[in-house]
Amino acid sequence: MTGNLTVNGAPLLIDFDPEETLLDALRSAGFTEVKRGCEQGECGACLVLLDDLLVNSCQVFAATAVGGRVTTTAGLTGEPGVPHPIHEAYAATGAVQCGFCTPGMVMATFALLSGNPDPSDDEIREALAGNLCRCTGYVKIVEAVHLAAGRMRDDG
Repeated sequence: MTGNLTVNGAPLLIDFDPEETLLDALRSAGFTEVKRGCEQGECGACLVLLDDLLVNSCQVFAATAVGGRVTTTAGLTGEPGVPHPIHEAYAATGAVQCGFCTPGMVMATFALLSGNPDPSDDEIREALAGNLCRCTGYVKIVEAVHLAAGRMRDDG
């Protein structure tokens, strides 16, 4: 099968098998920032925005996404090589260790801050509940979300 997507603002024609997931289609197309984790929708490593909805790409058939807009962590700014304030905040607070969970955490943070520019600790923890991290213990991740929220509010 073939289908068109818009990934990080650019049109993309993908070839995929009928049972292939969006995760597989994205990774086959070179979007390796979308991580393959549990493949059961439990870890959050493969989170992307599909038409502005946060989804586990391992749980979405590629065929379902045809015609849609996909945003990965690399596409948050719209400019390659330009970090988003969320990326900068994760680096500044030391919330990135092995980096495996980071793309999904960043996407969950983006989704949260898009609707709630000043979340409480409890709101942050709830928004990140579907993301598993084995390195940081989440304290620095929560700090990163607060820092990113402040920077995004300041930038308008």
